[in-house]
Amino acid sequence: MRSSIVSVDGIATHYLEAGDGPAVVLLHSGEFGGCAELSWEFNFDALARQFRVIAPDWLGFGRTDKLHDFENFPKRMLAHIRRFVEVMCIEEACFIGNSMGGSYLARAMASAPPMFPARAIVLASGGGFTPFNDARRMLLEYDCTREGVKRMLHALFHDPKWAADETYVDRRHALSLIPGAWECAAAARLKRPDLERKAESFGQPDSTQYELISVPTLIVAGANDKLRMPGYAVELANRIPKAELHVFEDCGHCPNIEQADRFNSTVIDFLKRVSLKTS
Repeated sequence: MRSSIVSVDGIATHYLEAGDGPAVVLLHSGEFGGCAELSWEFNFDALARQFRVIAPDWLGFGRTDKLHDFENFPKRMLAHIRRFVEVMCIEEACFIGNSMGGSYLARAMASAPPMFPARAIVLASGGGFTPFNDARRMLLEYDCTREGVKRMLHALFHDPKWAADETYVDRRHALSLIPGAWECAAAARLKRPDLERKAESFGQPDSTQYELISVPTLIVAGANDKLRMPGYAVELANRIPKAELHVFEDCGHCPNIEQADRFNSTVIDFLKRVSLKTS
């Protein structure tokens, strides 16, 4: 797995890359400290045996430049990834997104025309209504402490072992303290005092027109996802014309991490069936 920096319209953009073959682009989640390394460390090896895997850090996250668009940051972040794909000369790929990465990916593919040159997409706990509940508050109230990391891990995962793993907590804590990372993630929560207080898009109606997604779509959801409404994935699969749904039992918001082996085999099987052939 190679770590590199590429300039995307003057923005230093960090990405990880490994393997050869058809391109697969991985879009990471958006919790405090979120980055390509944390989202995909348990998936890279398996995918890179058959595909060229590219995982950028979103604008403001990981080791990409710490910039934030206060007017319309989702639009700016999607535009940045679209230009990253162009700069990397990726003419066509499968795109896989976890959480924020999946929700933004669905939004990009539901636009007319689609923003990304995707032959197929995988939504890992991405898309659908996002309630503003106690688990979401654990993420939003991160205070840059190790205990704060543990609270985030309890919200993200079903199995408490992740929050009990001190080495894993230390790694997430260190990555959350990259200069500018906390500020960019927190900036999304800032509102003018004369506007009605809202917690970003959480708890607000989901306006994505999923019916417009025209490519084969794999939805992978955790049955014990604390950050989504029960049954959300079934409703999502019913709205996307070419959707296939897998719900993992004993799994929370990050099936790509919590049940990595099953996630990898499910995704690779899907990619082969939807024409991303490796031979």
